[in-house]
Amino acid sequence: MKRFDSGTLIPGATWHVEAETEAEVVRRAVENMKKLNDEAEVRPDMVERIKERIVDVEERP
Repeated sequence: MKRFDSGTLIPGATWHVEAETEAEVVRRAVENMKKLNDEAEVRPDMVERIKERIVDVEERP
């Protein structure tokens, strides 16, 4: 399982995204950022920053 915590990139943000793959985490994080910021797209450098902050987490039973 992979996880991205928004607070590692956006000070004060508290949402997180978990998924089986890094690609799915990025997709969900980008969707969330677009929705919360009312923007049409997220810059490629922001996508790279998201990828840099994705961590592995243990799956819960």
